Amino acid sequence: MEPVSDPRIYSNRYQVTHLIARGGMATVYRAQDLLLNRAVALKILYPELSADPAFVERFRREAQAAANLSHPNIVPVFDWGEDDGTYFIVMELVDGTSLAEVLRGSRILTASRSATIVAQVAAALGYAHRSGVVHRDVKPGNILITSDGQVKVTDFGIAQAVSSEDHLAEEGSVMGTATYFSPEQASGEAVDGRSDVYSLGVVLFEMLVGRPPFIGDTPLAVSTQHVHGAVPFPSQFNDTVPRDLEAIVMESLAKSPDQRYQTADEFRADLIRFTEGQPVRAAGLGGAFFGADATRAVSVVSAGERTQAVPMMRGPRTDVRRHRSSHAGVIATVIILLLALGGLAYFFLAKSTAVTSMPDVIGQPSATASQTLTNDGLVVAKTTRVLSTRPSGTVVATDPKPRAKVTKGESVTLKVSLGKTVTPVKIPDVTGMNLSDAESTLNAKKLSPSVKFTSTASAGARPNTVLSQTPKGGTNSQTGKTVTLVVLAAGVAYPMQSYVGDTTVAAAAGIGQAGLSVSTTQTTCSNSVPAGLVVGTNPGAGKPVKAGSAVVLITSSGYCQVVVPNVVGPTWTQQAATSKLSASHLKASTTTAPQGTCLPTSPAGSVYSQSVAGGSSALYDSTIDLVLCPVPATTTTTATTTTTTTY
Repeated sequence: MEPVSDPRIYSNRYQVTHLIARGGMATVYRAQDLLLNRAVALKILYPELSADPAFVERFRREAQAAANLSHPNIVPVFDWGEDDGTYFIVMELVDGTSLAEVLRGSRILTASRSATIVAQVAAALGYAHRSGVVHRDVKPGNILITSDGQVKVTDFGIAQAVSSEDHLAEEGSVMGTATYFSPEQASGEAVDGRSDVYSLGVVLFEMLVGRPPFIGDTPLAVSTQHVHGAVPFPSQFNDTVPRDLEAIVMESLAKSPDQRYQTADEFRADLIRFTEGQPVRAAGLGGAFFGADATRAVSVVSAGERTQAVPMMRGPRTDVRRHRSSHAGVIATVIILLLALGGLAYFFLAKSTAVTSMPDVIGQPSATASQTLTNDGLVVAKTTRVLSTRPSGTVVATDPKPRAKVTKGESVTLKVSLGKTVTPVKIPDVTGMNLSDAESTLNAKKLSPSVKFTSTASAGARPNTVLSQTPKGGTNSQTGKTVTLVVLAAGVAYPMQSYVGDTTVAAAAGIGQAGLSVSTTQTTCSNSVPAGLVVGTNPGAGKPVKAGSAVVLITSSGYCQVVVPNVVGPTWTQQAATSKLSASHLKASTTTAPQGTCLPTSPAGSVYSQSVAGGSSALYDSTIDLVLCPVPATTTTTATTTTTTTY
């Protein structure tokens, strides 16, 4: 976030402080709610769009649609309004990052992590669909991940109540993001919750392989592929994708809505089965309809990743006029002759040049795969051995790829697994690491991370951080070993850590890393912590907190004042006075008064006076000067002895 140069206040309440992002319709700022003294996200419609009643209406619908949705995985809308012709929406400020940022640079996530994130998104969409709202723009940029790993869906910017009859997009176009369009959305047809299921399937595909299933030079080219192109299998780009999860992806991406998961809740249920190691429903089906042949990859572009109006796909062309000809009979005769010749050619050449589809033999034993290919008229010309986590002797890849167009007699190369590698490796200790860093560390060692969420928060626990691991760090193992990482589940309270004695900068950084935020800073005196350092927090150390909670940071203003006791008088000896001051956290220094200062009746060594009067205040651990009565001077008496002499 970058600070704004003009901290404008909207509706005398919301003051913008930082720029967060710019979207297809609006700019999002971090703002301070001056009435409730809390940070919020302020979404402001672009000025050039505020004059368009249709856009303003769409903006208003976003507020109404989202404000009626109350779910842990949906970013809540607090308020909406207009200020001097500028329209805005006030939402919860989510402390975290978008999934788009996580996936930047074609980064992929582990299968378990991907399934866990998408299951939370599906939960949010399922709730919205039951409330009559279809999101219509599901994409990584609209999926936020909080610092404790909780997922929140935002930006119902083009959401529309299912029962609504009016359409705000321009005629001949449809609003959304082309990369994540459903086929029916790209065609301008009516959509329901199954359209969001398709879009979420595209997101899951991208999380697993580092790219969406369809890419193209323009949004129109991408949306055309959604309508007419065949969905490639994720394993074509990443052969480590588990088959059960691949089956889930492919069912969610079926061209026909009737072939997909019928609800987001069904989608979520299958994802949960996968994360729990149970058989998934998708793997037991005959398979969704994927089209004729797998598409080939083209150059990567970002044309289809922005929410915008894209021309609808209307299906087959209808703008070709039929021309009549007086020579129609001649033309028909020629066509018949050509067809006859083509039939003869096919009769003689079919066996050697017939086009077929490359069988999918991945996962089969090499001998079985070779026999299958031979039976289909193909020739296994080369077999190469590769390192793989698949069982030894099974096919892990083919060239050409499965479902590619091939001809009878074409040569095929098989890549066959050598089996799991057994290279010795010492398992690194990743406890205390951020989950993403921990997964990257294990992947670098060719280990397989698996995430297990717990609702038990031990001392020192914090969200999105590895609490423990099995096997433990330092254990001698081998590559391919699964390492289970225990992470705090979203929404679970954990003990507040102590930051006593830290600088405010260090404490604020630690609080942020713990998934919390500093709301304000207070000061108090401290007799044990030097001025300027942290003396405590509210909530205090050990108290339960949840991610996203605000924390008050309390710093020391220096030593506190203490009440000075009265230790003056004939009964207060030096030892008694010093002990009394020490009990009040004060020190004593002593001097002796000149002769004749104290009363004749005052005992020697008693306290005559003190530098700070009793009952007054003094700094903790400061020194009080005591004046003691002197020992009386010694009086010398000369005795006269009278001597009597007797004569």
